[in-house]
Amino acid sequence: MEKISVTIIALNEERNIRDCLESVKWADEILVSDSGSTDRTAEICREYGANVTTEEWLGFGRQKNLCGDRARNRWILNIDADERVTPELKEEIERAVKSGDKAGYYVPRRNYFGDKWVRRCGWYPDFTLRLYRKDSGRFIDRYVHESVAVNGPRGYLKNPLIHRTYKDVSDYLTRMQRYSTLAAEEMLNQGKNAGFIDILFRPVYTFLKMYILKRGFLDGSTGVILSTLYASYTLAKYAKLWEMKTRPGQDRK
Repeated sequence: MEKISVTIIALNEERNIRDCLESVKWADEILVSDSGSTDRTAEICREYGANVTTEEWLGFGRQKNLCGDRARNRWILNIDADERVTPELKEEIERAVKSGDKAGYYVPRRNYFGDKWVRRCGWYPDFTLRLYRKDSGRFIDRYVHESVAVNGPRGYLKNPLIHRTYKDVSDYLTRMQRYSTLAAEEMLNQGKNAGFIDILFRPVYTFLKMYILKRGFLDGSTGVILSTLYASYTLAKYAKLWEMKTRPGQDRK
């Protein structure tokens, strides 16, 4: 049987990490890269026998690669602290790595906003490549929205990861501040610009895409709220990019 290493990056995830670890305690190895948590995150991880290392924050892609480089096993399953592996997904993962005919697998995610599973708005099935051979896959080094690039054939699993995406609106807004800044910095480094059309029309397009094209209206009030929040995120990242272009050198957090 092929052995599997689970990799997790974490920072102050005391609220989430126990349920996450409980769902992967069957793995042959659990590696956690902690970026200086001040709560009980590292302590809880060690309770589950995880190999915990503390290191400065390098960015999502680089941090996940650093964690993956320490894996002893051929197969790596990368998950976030707010994700859970169901028993059905565990069994499917074991069958997939046993077959040995793929270099990586996309896993669907069942995303929740609060206690509600969001079936539309582009939130499901939300395939993301999380299971891959160490010798064939590596995260692309990006500030945000990092993903695995795999050299070899890829497959799709059917059973989803459970993703407790946002606890509530306040949780979304708190994280939006950080992620919109990271996204703007990445666009700045790519030489992109933000003009009047970007700031005015891209948020509107984001709302219409999620609410109409992705049928968010079928999710009721949750669909309205999410589509509006994502439009706000789009506005924030392009407005911040505009500010970075027009007011370079400012200290931003």
